[in-house]
Amino acid sequence: MKKLALALSVFAAISTPAIAEGDVEAGKTKSVMCSACHGVDGNSIAPIWPKLAGQHASYLEKQLHDFQAAAKSGGKEGRNDPTMTGMAIALSEQDIKDVSAYYASQTQTVADVANVPAEGEALYKGGDMARGITSCMACHGPDGKGGELAGFPAIGGQHADYIKIQLTKFRDTNRNNDLNGMMQDVSKKLSDSDIEVLSQYISSLK
Repeated sequence: MKKLALALSVFAAISTPAIAEGDVEAGKTKSVMCSACHGVDGNSIAPIWPKLAGQHASYLEKQLHDFQAAAKSGGKEGRNDPTMTGMAIALSEQDIKDVSAYYASQTQTVADVANVPAEGEALYKGGDMARGITSCMACHGPDGKGGELAGFPAIGGQHADYIKIQLTKFRDTNRNNDLNGMMQDVSKKLSDSDIEVLSQYISSLK
């Protein structure tokens, strides 16, 4: 019986195609076209463009695939963005893995936030039971590092302006490529003030 199990496991290993991994060095070269907006090391200067440094590779891959889906479907599927759909459409599967691996290998820089709003911290850590708002910490963790296996992105230290833009898009359903619609469900319960203080607090996390 043990010999049969061993034989089956060996057969499975041989017959299962290897999943290509991203090449960091190749990704560094390929990311040159991304650096104008996202920075050479993935730390964008303009606050409306996201920092990609240190983001989970699998999350970056998903976003690039979603941008491609939007380009191919005329915005009916995936994640629609006038700039990124055009950039992503020409990428091969290996390009996506390489670029994602490169940015994931970089270190994010986090600017000090002078006045961290207490309301943002309270909402991030505890949510608001009265309004049915779950805590952000439940998925993204106390330091905003997220969880790669679960598909939750790292958001700590991200530009406040970018976080604000994305939360507003989720709330208005202009962005709907979130896992099981979780972000849309949470964001639709947030006021403009909630989004403002949350964005400021999340940007301060290290």
